Amino acid sequence: MMLLILKGLLSGAIVVTVSELAKKNNTVASIVHSLPLISLLALIWLYADTRDATLIGRHAYGTFWFVLPTLPMFLIMPWLIGKTGGFWPALGTGVLLTIVLYLVTMRLLKVAGVNL
Repeated sequence: MMLLILKGLLSGAIVVTVSELAKKNNTVASIVHSLPLISLLALIWLYADTRDATLIGRHAYGTFWFVLPTLPMFLIMPWLIGKTGGFWPALGTGVLLTIVLYLVTMRLLKVAGVNL
């Protein structure tokens, strides 16, 4: 239980650090935010819990494919914020777009015979 709490605190600290850093230096915060820190931590936690390198490999492979449909959100949100002036509509649209692109990605991976 203590390890689970430590995992949560460390992972949460990264999110808080990025959001606080963005208030002071958005460029640096954007660079830190773009790093796959949470993904790397998840791989480390998963390996520490399972010692299953094959599982880690499959998980990393799946993560690669599912990062791709998230990328358009980071382009459409700034455009929508500029058009609508609102954060929440832009975020909602970005999330909906990402969900649709996840579904499309899953379908395309299935058709291509990619097993995750």
